Amino acid sequence: YEEGVAVETRLFEGMDPILLGLEQRGIPWGIVTNKPVRFAAPLVQALGLAQRCAAVVCPDHVAERKPHPEALFLACDQIGVAPGQAIYVGDHERDIEAGRNAGMKTIAVRYGYIEEPTSVDQWQADIIADTVSDLAKLLQ
Repeated sequence: YEEGVAVETRLFEGMDPILLGLEQRGIPWGIVTNKPVRFAAPLVQALGLAQRCAAVVCPDHVAERKPHPEALFLACDQIGVAPGQAIYVGDHERDIEAGRNAGMKTIAVRYGYIEEPTSVDQWQADIIADTVSDLAKLLQ
């Protein structure tokens, strides 16, 4: 992997305790991203998540990109859970649409790479989390 790939990249503050909490309760989690594997894999490794997450699915692994549900179906298959038993958390409308298309419960977050936070209300997510703290409460 390229040196320094994650110099400016880090988890949102408060996310590591959320992931640890899931892990301690035996709840597997994964990452489904539109970032190509050549960028995503080194980032996941550099952030210390590679051994912790049960799936990392990139566009390279599927024929269709989100909002098509193919990537979410693959992640669920890798994790060993039915899509109807999974929750998909996303910071983009296509994430929520993909989750709905896969039959998952969806949580839209109003933080992250969102240009218009007020637009989140129109995404038709099952639940909206305004902050990482809100997300933590929802996943307890």
